Amino acid sequence: MSLKQHWENVYSTKKGNEVSWYQPNPATSLDFINELQIPKDAAIIDIGGGDSFLVDHLLEKGFTNITVLDISEEALSRAKERLGEKAVKVKWVTSDVTAFTPTEKYDCWHDRAAFHFLTTEEQISDYLAVSEKALKEGGKLVIGTFSESGPEKCSGLPIRQYSETSLTTVLKKWFEKIKCIYTDHITPFNKIQNFLFCSFRKTTLQ
Repeated sequence: MSLKQHWENVYSTKKGNEVSWYQPNPATSLDFINELQIPKDAAIIDIGGGDSFLVDHLLEKGFTNITVLDISEEALSRAKERLGEKAVKVKWVTSDVTAFTPTEKYDCWHDRAAFHFLTTEEQISDYLAVSEKALKEGGKLVIGTFSESGPEKCSGLPIRQYSETSLTTVLKKWFEKIKCIYTDHITPFNKIQNFLFCSFRKTTLQ
């Protein structure tokens, strides 16, 4: 089964509140984006957004230039259906992030879902190259990933855990750290998953 088939199967067979990442109020993500103090017309892309509720909250807060990218067409279809008429206010992209070819520059790149599934150096390198190309100079990157105290697998797939130091090191070629915190996510099954959330700024430093 390909990676795309895996995720299409997940979203075709499980309801929104039957997956561990279900989060009707993505408070940590919203707090990080709020702290960046970006304008309401800023270009924001949510990587691996799937049927996440982040887009709902961003629309409610008045953001007008939102893109949601996910490898699963089924996940995006569910989000569109939930949003109803508001779905036309969002740009929807079906793609593996490592193969994504941006057609515009973004002010903010948000990812709570995809990065920790990249387990090889090649995948990580491809991801960083795409994000660097996609972000404007000085653009902000917000990543939520499993910490070293978090799970070792998600949705049956192996993941890569990070500490503040290791994540900062991986991103240091193009991004400088703004802030990092550790936070617990409680799944619908009452299990605790520890996340590392960090914000970064794109720089010209090499």
